[in-house]
Amino acid sequence: MQWIEIFGYIGALFIGLIMGVLGGGGSILAVPILAYIFHFDEKIATAYSLFIVGSTGLVGGFKQATNKMVDWKAVLNFGLPAVIGITITRAFVVPALPDVLFEINNFEFTRRMGMFGLFAALMILAATSMLSNKKERRIRNKSTQFHPLMLSEGFFIGALTGLVGAGGGFLIVPALMVIAQLDMKRASATSLVIIALNSLTGFFLGDATKITIDWSFLLVFLSIAMAGIIIGTYVNKFLPVVLLKKTFAYFIIVMAIFIFIEEFIIG
Repeated sequence: MQWIEIFGYIGALFIGLIMGVLGGGGSILAVPILAYIFHFDEKIATAYSLFIVGSTGLVGGFKQATNKMVDWKAVLNFGLPAVIGITITRAFVVPALPDVLFEINNFEFTRRMGMFGLFAALMILAATSMLSNKKERRIRNKSTQFHPLMLSEGFFIGALTGLVGAGGGFLIVPALMVIAQLDMKRASATSLVIIALNSLTGFFLGDATKITIDWSFLLVFLSIAMAGIIIGTYVNKFLPVVLLKKTFAYFIIVMAIFIFIEEFIIG
C-alpha cells in the first residue's frame, strides 16, 4: 500500500463522520478521493461514490426511521421519481457519453471534464447553501402536502446526481422543505432514505451491470466509512454543528477550486 492511499482510507473515515454529523455531504469527499488518490476514472469514481454514500445513508436513514422522523409519503412521491431518474442516467446516459463531448479548435471538452466540472459547480451550490444564514420557516403541516412538482423535481435531481455520482442531499433537503412543506429535521431525515434509495438503485441497476466492480477495495473503503458514520452520529450530540457546517462549506469551496484547476487548467 502506498502512503498516499493511507490518506485515502483516512478520507473514507471522514466521509462517514461528515454523514453522521451533518446528515449528508459524503459524496463531496468521496468522488475526489476516489478520482485523485486512488486514480479511478470518472465512471468508476462516481459509481463507487454512489455505493459508498448510499450504504452510509442507509444506516443513517434506518436510525431516523426508528426515531419516526422519516416522512414516507415524501419518500414515495419524491424518492421514486428520483430513483427512476438516476437509474436511467447511470444505466443509459453515462455509458453512452463519448470520451470527447465536443471540440473547439484544438480544445477537447472531454466526458471527464463535463462530469467533474458539473460536480464542482454543484459543490459550490452546496457550500453556498451551507453558508446561508436564512432562518428556517415555521411549517405547521406535520405531514407531506403532495404537489405535482415533487415528481418532476425528484426526477430532475435523480438524473443530475446520477451524472456526478452524488447523493444530492444538499438539493433534496431544500426541495422537501419548499415543495413537500417539511421542517428542517424531517427533511434531513427523509433525505437520508431518499439518498440511500437513489444511490444504491443507480449503482446496482446501472453501474454494476456495466462495469467490473473491485469489491475487495469497495467493501474495505465502505467499512471504514461505516465506522465514521457511527462515530459521527455519536459525537453529533456534543459538537457545534453550525460551526462545523460552515467550516466544511469553506473546505468544499477549496475542493471545488482544486477540481476545476486539475481538470481545466493542469489536466
